[in-house]
Amino acid sequence: MALVGKRSQRDTVPRALVNLERGHQDEAEVAYTWLFREEFAAVVRTVFLILHDRQEAEDVAQEAFTQLLVHWRTVAGYERPEAWVRRVAIRLAVRRLRRERLRAVLHRSVEPPVPTSPVDVDLLGALRLLPERQRAAVALFYLEDRPMAEIAQILGCSKATVKVHLFKARKRLAELLGEEQVDVS
Repeated sequence: MALVGKRSQRDTVPRALVNLERGHQDEAEVAYTWLFREEFAAVVRTVFLILHDRQEAEDVAQEAFTQLLVHWRTVAGYERPEAWVRRVAIRLAVRRLRRERLRAVLHRSVEPPVPTSPVDVDLLGALRLLPERQRAAVALFYLEDRPMAEIAQILGCSKATVKVHLFKARKRLAELLGEEQVDVS
């Protein structure tokens, strides 16, 4: 991989494009577009050397250029707006690396929960077919043994709605598992 050498003075944003008066939206857009076209690939290369992942590097560069666009009125007046966008991209990349390292540490230190009883594969498959709210109600009521009032609070609904979710879930599970539904209300 060849690294790009030192940038020449002519590679910086033309002063005519940067020295914009407020209200000249077309000129600002031209200047931003020019800077994006000139610098995007180089910013991606720089970030790639930090992250070692091409797609992540492109994502970070896009995010940095989005921030540049948001702050363009101010940054356009800087002597080297391309340095500003690089600094933002590098900070974003370093943050992403830290977050990934922390995530890896957390994944290593947290052991998956050990099932307290044998897992019924058919039941797990059937649970996946339930709507999310019914699945949550079943998990909270039957697996975590939580009272109806607490489930209602967690799900943000009334106790009556929790009862309806559980009733419909039991009915659907009985159909999916080929069993008769027993009325437990």
